[in-house]
Amino acid sequence: MSSGRVRVLRPQELDEGERRHWRELRAKSSAPRNPFMEPEFTAAVGLVRPRARVAVVYEGGEAAGFLPHERGPFGQGRAIGLGVSDCQGAVARQGLRVDCRELLRACALSSFVFDNLQAEQGLLAPYAAEEHPAYVIDVVRGYAAYECGLRARSPKFLKGTLAKERRLGRQVGEVRFVFDERDPAALRTLMAWKSAQYRRTGRRDRFAREWITRLVGGLAGTRAAQCSGTLSVLYAGGRPVAAHFGLRSASVLACWFPAYDPRFAKYSPGLVLHLRMAEAAAAHGIGLLDLGRGRAEYKDALKTGELPVYEGAVTRRGTGAALHWLAREPARRAQGFVRSRPRLASLAARSLKSAARLRR
Repeated sequence: MSSGRVRVLRPQELDEGERRHWRELRAKSSAPRNPFMEPEFTAAVGLVRPRARVAVVYEGGEAAGFLPHERGPFGQGRAIGLGVSDCQGAVARQGLRVDCRELLRACALSSFVFDNLQAEQGLLAPYAAEEHPAYVIDVVRGYAAYECGLRARSPKFLKGTLAKERRLGRQVGEVRFVFDERDPAALRTLMAWKSAQYRRTGRRDRFAREWITRLVGGLAGTRAAQCSGTLSVLYAGGRPVAAHFGLRSASVLACWFPAYDPRFAKYSPGLVLHLRMAEAAAAHGIGLLDLGRGRAEYKDALKTGELPVYEGAVTRRGTGAALHWLAREPARRAQGFVRSRPRLASLAARSLKSAARLRR
Protein backbone atom coordinates (compact mmCIF):
# COMPACT_ATOMS: atom_id res chain seq x y z
CA MET A 1 0.00 0.00 0.00
CA SER A 2 1.04 3.62 -0.27
CA SER A 3 2.75 5.30 2.62
CA GLY A 4 -0.61 6.68 3.83
CA ARG A 5 -2.55 5.28 6.77
CA VAL A 6 -6.02 3.72 6.69
CA ARG A 7 -8.92 4.39 9.05
CA VAL A 8 -12.08 2.29 8.99
CA LEU A 9 -15.13 4.30 10.02
CA ARG A 10 -18.88 3.99 10.13
CA PRO A 11 -20.37 6.19 7.38
CA GLN A 12 -21.80 8.57 10.00
CA GLU A 13 -18.31 9.06 11.46
CA LEU A 14 -16.94 10.73 8.33
CA ASP A 15 -16.38 14.40 9.04
CA GLU A 16 -17.39 17.18 6.68
CA GLY A 17 -13.83 17.55 5.36
CA GLU A 18 -13.70 13.87 4.40
CA ARG A 19 -17.09 14.04 2.71
CA ARG A 20 -15.93 17.14 0.83
CA HIS A 21 -12.80 15.31 -0.39
CA TRP A 22 -15.01 12.38 -1.49
CA ARG A 23 -17.16 14.71 -3.59
CA GLU A 24 -14.12 16.46 -5.05
CA LEU A 25 -12.64 13.13 -6.11
CA ARG A 26 -15.91 12.17 -7.77
CA ALA A 27 -16.00 15.51 -9.59
CA LYS A 28 -12.51 14.86 -11.01
CA SER A 29 -13.37 11.38 -12.27
CA SER A 30 -13.98 10.89 -15.99
CA ALA A 31 -16.65 8.25 -15.26
CA PRO A 32 -20.34 9.27 -15.23
CA ARG A 33 -21.27 10.74 -11.86
CA ASN A 34 -23.59 7.96 -10.79
CA PRO A 35 -25.33 8.86 -7.49
CA PHE A 36 -24.73 5.37 -6.06
CA MET A 37 -21.07 6.40 -5.77
CA GLU A 38 -21.76 9.48 -3.65
CA PRO A 39 -21.30 9.70 0.16
CA GLU A 40 -25.04 10.26 0.64
CA PHE A 41 -25.86 6.78 -0.65
CA THR A 42 -23.27 5.19 1.64
CA ALA A 43 -24.61 7.22 4.58
CA ALA A 44 -28.16 6.05 3.83
CA VAL A 45 -27.02 2.40 3.75
CA GLY A 46 -25.17 2.97 7.03
CA LEU A 47 -28.45 3.87 8.74
CA VAL A 48 -30.04 0.52 7.86
CA ARG A 49 -27.01 -1.82 7.70
CA PRO A 50 -25.07 -1.84 11.00
CA ARG A 51 -22.01 -3.44 9.40
CA ALA A 52 -21.56 -0.68 6.82
CA ARG A 53 -18.07 0.84 6.89
CA VAL A 54 -15.82 3.17 4.90
CA ALA A 55 -12.08 2.61 4.61
CA VAL A 56 -10.41 6.02 4.29
CA VAL A 57 -6.89 6.09 2.85
CA TYR A 58 -4.89 9.17 3.83
CA GLU A 59 -1.93 10.54 1.94
CA GLY A 60 -0.04 13.58 3.12
CA GLY A 61 -2.53 14.00 5.95
CA GLU A 62 -5.45 14.29 3.52
CA ALA A 63 -8.19 11.81 2.59
CA ALA A 64 -7.14 10.46 -0.81
CA GLY A 65 -9.30 7.34 -1.19
CA PHE A 66 -12.52 5.78 0.07
CA LEU A 67 -13.76 2.20 -0.07
CA PRO A 68 -17.37 1.90 1.15
CA HIS A 69 -18.18 -1.68 2.12
CA GLU A 70 -20.09 -4.00 4.41
CA ARG A 71 -18.43 -6.56 6.65
CA GLY A 72 -20.13 -9.93 6.94
CA PRO A 73 -19.46 -13.06 9.02
CA PHE A 74 -15.86 -14.31 9.06
CA GLY A 75 -14.71 -10.97 7.61
CA GLN A 76 -16.35 -11.46 4.23
CA GLY A 77 -16.70 -8.03 2.66
CA ARG A 78 -19.04 -6.76 -0.01
CA ALA A 79 -19.68 -3.56 -1.89
CA ILE A 80 -21.91 -1.15 -0.01
CA GLY A 81 -25.57 -2.02 -0.60
CA LEU A 82 -24.70 -5.14 -2.62
CA GLY A 83 -27.92 -6.58 -3.98
CA VAL A 84 -29.48 -3.18 -4.66
CA SER A 85 -26.60 -0.84 -5.55
CA ASP A 86 -26.24 -0.55 -9.32
CA CYS A 87 -22.85 1.17 -9.33
CA GLN A 88 -19.96 0.26 -7.03
CA GLY A 89 -16.28 0.79 -6.43
CA ALA A 90 -13.63 2.83 -4.69
CA VAL A 91 -13.37 6.61 -4.87
CA ALA A 92 -9.70 7.51 -5.11
CA ARG A 93 -7.28 10.21 -6.16
CA GLN A 94 -5.83 9.55 -9.61
CA GLY A 95 -2.50 7.81 -9.26
CA LEU A 96 -3.08 6.67 -5.68
CA ARG A 97 -1.12 3.46 -5.17
CA VAL A 98 -2.91 0.96 -2.99
CA ASP A 99 -2.39 -2.78 -2.66
CA CYS A 100 -5.92 -4.23 -2.52
CA ARG A 101 -5.02 -7.15 -0.28
CA GLU A 102 -3.24 -4.89 2.19
CA LEU A 103 -6.29 -2.64 2.17
CA LEU A 104 -8.48 -5.66 2.95
CA ARG A 105 -6.16 -6.54 5.81
CA ALA A 106 -6.49 -3.02 7.20
CA CYS A 107 -10.29 -3.44 7.03
CA ALA A 108 -10.13 -6.91 8.67
CA LEU A 109 -11.71 -8.36 5.53
CA SER A 110 -10.94 -11.73 3.97
CA SER A 111 -12.69 -10.81 0.69
CA PHE A 112 -14.46 -7.98 -1.11
CA VAL A 113 -17.26 -8.87 -3.56
CA PHE A 114 -18.72 -6.56 -6.21
CA ASP A 115 -21.27 -7.13 -8.97
CA ASN A 116 -21.72 -3.68 -10.55
CA LEU A 117 -18.20 -2.26 -10.54
CA GLN A 118 -18.04 1.03 -12.39
CA ALA A 119 -15.66 1.18 -15.35
CA GLU A 120 -12.28 2.91 -14.96
CA GLN A 121 -11.75 1.41 -11.50
CA GLY A 122 -7.98 0.95 -11.57
CA LEU A 123 -7.90 -0.35 -8.00
CA LEU A 124 -10.47 -3.15 -8.39
CA ALA A 125 -10.71 -3.79 -12.15
CA PRO A 126 -7.88 -6.39 -12.13
CA TYR A 127 -10.10 -8.61 -9.95
CA ALA A 128 -13.11 -8.59 -12.29
CA ALA A 129 -14.29 -12.03 -13.39
CA GLU A 130 -17.13 -11.00 -15.71
CA GLU A 131 -18.16 -7.98 -17.74
CA HIS A 132 -21.83 -7.05 -18.19
CA PRO A 133 -23.54 -4.31 -20.21
CA ALA A 134 -25.47 -1.61 -18.37
CA TYR A 135 -27.99 -0.05 -20.72
CA VAL A 136 -28.14 3.73 -21.01
CA ILE A 137 -30.21 6.47 -22.61
CA ASP A 138 -28.12 9.44 -23.74
CA VAL A 139 -30.12 12.69 -23.79
CA VAL A 140 -27.16 15.05 -23.59
CA ARG A 141 -28.29 16.70 -26.86
CA GLY A 142 -31.85 17.04 -25.57
CA TYR A 143 -34.99 14.94 -25.68
CA ALA A 144 -35.95 15.97 -29.22
CA ALA A 145 -32.66 14.57 -30.53
CA TYR A 146 -33.19 11.34 -28.56
CA GLU A 147 -36.73 10.94 -29.91
CA CYS A 148 -35.48 11.63 -33.43
CA GLY A 149 -32.89 8.87 -33.05
CA LEU A 150 -35.48 6.52 -31.59
CA ARG A 151 -37.79 7.20 -34.53
CA ALA A 152 -34.96 6.32 -36.93
CA ARG A 153 -33.96 3.15 -35.05
CA SER A 154 -37.38 1.84 -34.01
CA PRO A 155 -40.15 3.74 -35.81
CA LYS A 156 -42.86 1.16 -35.05
CA PHE A 157 -41.94 1.08 -31.37
CA LEU A 158 -42.06 4.86 -30.90
CA LYS A 159 -45.22 5.31 -32.99
CA GLY A 160 -46.97 2.50 -31.11
CA THR A 161 -45.96 3.76 -27.66
CA LEU A 162 -47.11 7.32 -28.37
CA ALA A 163 -50.39 5.98 -29.76
CA LYS A 164 -50.94 3.98 -26.56
CA GLU A 165 -50.28 7.12 -24.50
CA ARG A 166 -52.98 8.97 -26.46
CA ARG A 167 -55.37 6.02 -26.08
CA LEU A 168 -54.70 5.97 -22.33
CA GLY A 169 -55.77 9.61 -22.17
CA ARG A 170 -58.95 9.00 -24.18
CA GLN A 171 -60.07 5.82 -22.41
CA VAL A 172 -58.88 6.33 -18.82
CA GLY A 173 -58.53 10.08 -18.41
CA GLU A 174 -56.09 12.95 -18.73
CA VAL A 175 -52.46 11.79 -18.71
CA ARG A 176 -50.22 13.71 -16.35
CA PHE A 177 -46.54 13.13 -15.51
CA VAL A 178 -44.73 14.28 -12.36
CA PHE A 179 -40.94 13.97 -12.48
CA ASP A 180 -40.29 14.54 -8.76
CA GLU A 181 -43.38 13.44 -6.83
CA ARG A 182 -43.21 14.00 -3.06
CA ASP A 183 -46.40 12.17 -2.03
CA PRO A 184 -45.45 9.26 0.30
CA ALA A 185 -48.60 7.38 -0.77
CA ALA A 186 -47.28 7.23 -4.35
CA LEU A 187 -44.05 5.63 -3.12
CA ARG A 188 -46.02 3.04 -1.12
CA THR A 189 -48.07 2.27 -4.24
CA LEU A 190 -44.91 1.76 -6.29
CA MET A 191 -43.40 -0.61 -3.71
CA ALA A 192 -46.65 -2.64 -3.61
CA TRP A 193 -46.63 -2.94 -7.42
CA LYS A 194 -42.97 -3.93 -7.42
CA SER A 195 -43.47 -6.58 -4.71
CA ALA A 196 -46.33 -8.07 -6.70
CA GLN A 197 -44.17 -8.07 -9.85
CA TYR A 198 -41.35 -9.89 -8.05
CA ARG A 199 -43.75 -12.55 -6.80
CA ARG A 200 -45.50 -12.83 -10.17
CA THR A 201 -42.21 -13.48 -11.96
CA GLY A 202 -40.83 -15.87 -9.31
CA ARG A 203 -38.09 -13.52 -8.15
CA ARG A 204 -37.12 -12.63 -4.63
CA ASP A 205 -39.22 -9.77 -3.32
CA ARG A 206 -36.72 -7.09 -2.38
CA PHE A 207 -39.33 -5.08 -0.50
CA ALA A 208 -40.00 -8.03 1.78
CA ARG A 209 -36.59 -7.21 3.28
CA GLU A 210 -37.00 -4.49 5.88
CA TRP A 211 -33.62 -2.87 5.31
CA ILE A 212 -34.34 -2.28 1.61
CA THR A 213 -37.74 -0.72 2.36
CA ARG A 214 -36.12 1.52 4.98
CA LEU A 215 -33.27 2.41 2.61
CA VAL A 216 -35.63 3.49 -0.15
CA GLY A 217 -37.73 5.44 2.36
CA GLY A 218 -34.64 7.24 3.62
CA LEU A 219 -33.35 8.04 0.15
CA ALA A 220 -36.77 9.36 -0.90
CA GLY A 221 -36.13 12.24 1.49
CA THR A 222 -32.50 12.79 0.46
CA ARG A 223 -31.91 16.07 -1.33
CA ALA A 224 -28.25 16.57 -2.17
CA ALA A 225 -26.68 18.13 -5.26
CA GLN A 226 -25.26 14.81 -6.47
CA CYS A 227 -27.61 12.30 -4.83
CA SER A 228 -31.29 13.04 -4.70
CA GLY A 229 -34.12 10.52 -4.37
CA THR A 230 -36.51 10.95 -7.29
CA LEU A 231 -39.99 9.44 -7.55
CA SER A 232 -41.56 9.83 -10.99
CA VAL A 233 -45.25 9.03 -11.51
CA LEU A 234 -47.46 8.72 -14.58
CA TYR A 235 -51.12 9.50 -13.80
CA ALA A 236 -54.20 8.85 -15.92
CA GLY A 237 -57.61 10.07 -14.89
CA GLY A 238 -56.14 11.24 -11.59
CA ARG A 239 -54.81 7.79 -10.59
CA PRO A 240 -51.21 6.49 -10.75
CA VAL A 241 -50.69 3.92 -13.52
CA ALA A 242 -46.87 3.68 -13.53
CA ALA A 243 -44.07 4.90 -11.30
CA HIS A 244 -40.32 4.78 -10.84
CA PHE A 245 -38.02 5.51 -7.93
CA GLY A 246 -34.35 6.21 -8.56
CA LEU A 247 -31.47 8.47 -7.65
CA ARG A 248 -30.18 11.43 -9.60
CA SER A 249 -27.05 13.51 -9.65
CA ALA A 250 -26.63 16.69 -11.67
CA SER A 251 -25.79 14.63 -14.77
CA VAL A 252 -27.07 11.05 -14.25
CA LEU A 253 -30.48 9.58 -13.43
CA ALA A 254 -29.89 6.09 -12.03
CA CYS A 255 -33.02 4.10 -12.85
CA TRP A 256 -33.76 1.71 -10.01
CA PHE A 257 -37.33 0.55 -9.23
CA PRO A 258 -39.85 0.88 -12.10
CA ALA A 259 -43.32 -0.70 -11.95
CA TYR A 260 -46.85 -0.21 -13.22
CA ASP A 261 -50.42 -1.19 -12.44
CA PRO A 262 -50.99 -4.41 -14.45
CA ARG A 263 -54.63 -3.44 -14.96
CA PHE A 264 -53.38 -0.88 -17.49
CA ALA A 265 -50.80 -3.12 -19.16
CA LYS A 266 -52.40 -2.81 -22.62
CA TYR A 267 -51.38 0.87 -22.66
CA SER A 268 -47.68 0.08 -21.96
CA PRO A 269 -47.60 2.68 -19.16
CA GLY A 270 -44.06 1.68 -18.15
CA LEU A 271 -42.70 2.58 -21.59
CA VAL A 272 -44.64 5.84 -21.63
CA LEU A 273 -43.24 6.60 -18.17
CA HIS A 274 -39.65 6.08 -19.33
CA LEU A 275 -40.12 8.37 -22.33
CA ARG A 276 -41.47 11.10 -20.05
CA MET A 277 -38.60 10.51 -17.60
CA ALA A 278 -36.09 10.94 -20.44
CA GLU A 279 -37.83 14.16 -21.50
CA ALA A 280 -37.87 15.56 -17.95
CA ALA A 281 -34.28 14.51 -17.26
CA ALA A 282 -33.08 16.34 -20.36
CA ALA A 283 -35.05 19.43 -19.32
CA HIS A 284 -33.26 19.33 -15.93
CA GLY A 285 -29.83 19.18 -17.60
CA ILE A 286 -29.33 15.47 -16.94
CA GLY A 287 -27.49 13.86 -19.85
CA LEU A 288 -27.68 10.15 -19.04
CA LEU A 289 -30.29 7.72 -17.80
CA ASP A 290 -28.63 4.54 -16.50
CA LEU A 291 -31.07 1.62 -16.81
CA GLY A 292 -28.64 -0.78 -15.11
CA ARG A 293 -27.49 -4.25 -16.07
CA GLY A 294 -29.81 -7.15 -16.76
CA ARG A 295 -31.52 -7.80 -20.07
CA ALA A 296 -35.09 -6.61 -20.57
CA GLU A 297 -37.15 -5.87 -23.67
CA TYR A 298 -37.92 -2.33 -22.57
CA LYS A 299 -34.21 -1.59 -22.15
CA ASP A 300 -33.43 -2.88 -25.63
CA ALA A 301 -36.19 -0.68 -27.03
CA LEU A 302 -35.19 2.52 -25.20
CA LYS A 303 -31.39 2.36 -24.99
CA THR A 304 -28.96 4.43 -27.02
CA GLY A 305 -25.90 2.48 -25.88
CA GLU A 306 -24.22 0.43 -23.20
CA LEU A 307 -21.59 0.95 -20.51
CA PRO A 308 -19.58 -1.93 -19.02
CA VAL A 309 -19.90 -2.96 -15.38
CA TYR A 310 -17.95 -5.77 -13.74
CA GLU A 311 -18.51 -8.63 -11.34
CA GLY A 312 -15.79 -10.23 -9.27
CA ALA A 313 -13.99 -10.33 -5.94
CA VAL A 314 -10.70 -9.58 -4.23
CA THR A 315 -9.68 -12.28 -1.74
CA ARG A 316 -6.89 -12.83 0.74
CA ARG A 317 -5.51 -16.26 1.43
CA GLY A 318 -7.10 -18.14 4.28
CA THR A 319 -10.37 -19.58 5.53
CA GLY A 320 -12.38 -16.52 4.59
CA ALA A 321 -11.34 -16.74 0.95
CA ALA A 322 -12.28 -20.44 0.85
CA LEU A 323 -15.68 -19.64 2.36
CA HIS A 324 -16.19 -16.90 -0.22
CA TRP A 325 -15.45 -19.32 -3.07
CA LEU A 326 -17.81 -21.98 -1.71
CA ALA A 327 -20.59 -19.48 -1.06
CA ARG A 328 -20.52 -17.57 -4.36
CA GLU A 329 -18.43 -19.01 -7.15
CA PRO A 330 -20.38 -22.19 -8.08
CA ALA A 331 -23.65 -20.21 -8.26
CA ARG A 332 -22.04 -17.30 -10.12
CA ARG A 333 -20.54 -19.61 -12.74
CA ALA A 334 -23.83 -21.47 -13.18
CA GLN A 335 -25.71 -18.18 -13.63
CA GLY A 336 -23.13 -16.98 -16.14
CA PHE A 337 -23.48 -20.22 -18.10
CA VAL A 338 -27.26 -19.77 -18.32
CA ARG A 339 -27.08 -16.03 -19.18
CA SER A 340 -24.72 -16.71 -22.07
CA ARG A 341 -27.22 -19.10 -23.66
CA PRO A 342 -30.45 -17.28 -24.60
CA ARG A 343 -32.55 -20.44 -24.90
CA LEU A 344 -31.52 -21.57 -21.42
CA ALA A 345 -32.12 -18.08 -20.02
CA SER A 346 -35.62 -18.03 -21.55
CA LEU A 347 -36.37 -21.48 -20.11
CA ALA A 348 -35.14 -20.37 -16.67
CA ALA A 349 -37.40 -17.28 -16.77
CA ARG A 350 -40.42 -19.39 -17.71
CA SER A 351 -39.61 -21.84 -14.92
CA LEU A 352 -39.46 -19.02 -12.37
CA LYS A 353 -42.89 -17.76 -13.49
CA SER A 354 -44.37 -21.28 -13.32
CA ALA A 355 -42.98 -21.77 -9.81
CA ALA A 356 -44.46 -18.43 -8.75
CA ARG A 357 -47.91 -19.44 -10.04
CA LEU A 358 -47.72 -22.71 -8.09
CA ARG A 359 -46.87 -20.84 -4.87
CA ARG A 360 -49.93 -18.59 -5.16
